[in-house]
Amino acid sequence: MIATSQARQASNRLPRPARRKQLLGAAREVFVAQGYHSAAMDEIAERAGVSKPVLYQHFPGKLELYLALLDESVAELIGAVSAALASTTDNRQRVPATFRAFFEYVSGAGEAFRLVFESDLSNEPAVRARLERAIAECGAMVSEFIREDAGVSDAEADLLGMALVGMAQVSARYWLSTNRRIDQETAEDLLARLAWRGISDWPLAEPAHD
Repeated sequence: MIATSQARQASNRLPRPARRKQLLGAAREVFVAQGYHSAAMDEIAERAGVSKPVLYQHFPGKLELYLALLDESVAELIGAVSAALASTTDNRQRVPATFRAFFEYVSGAGEAFRLVFESDLSNEPAVRARLERAIAECGAMVSEFIREDAGVSDAEADLLGMALVGMAQVSARYWLSTNRRIDQETAEDLLARLAWRGISDWPLAEPAHD
């Protein structure tokens, strides 16, 4: 009891940004392990080593806390895909880089990807909007490169971009569910080869002329 009290006193002295990070970390552990509906604010506060009123000072309710955590996870995924696409100017290398971004995301510490792709609150409009945004933004980034380099229409590029993103996220999640029977590098290479053999068949777009 004394140790818990001391931990809470120490946490009360944390700067606001540090405390918010602490609370989100505790919430992630609880939500990933139990899902939204079974998670309790009491348990999250206890996990963070703070009182429940302190938790409510930062997040007025469980939904607001979940949405803040979801925003963080979505931003992480979008940032990873953006960095992968920007890491090279060679489209043949962009394909494996994109798959690698998804594999790294689903295998990351804390399994935050479950909040994005396996949420038990996906019927909540605010949650659904964030889930759709994650896929839509990733798909849009991929389709932009397809549009620039392949002789396809905008609508076709959009469909291909979403198809590649869907393939990446579903395959990465399946790979994780098999307890990584195939090592990560091999799995990424298999999928990248499959995707590249399909998309590279399209002729290069004609360069734009002034």
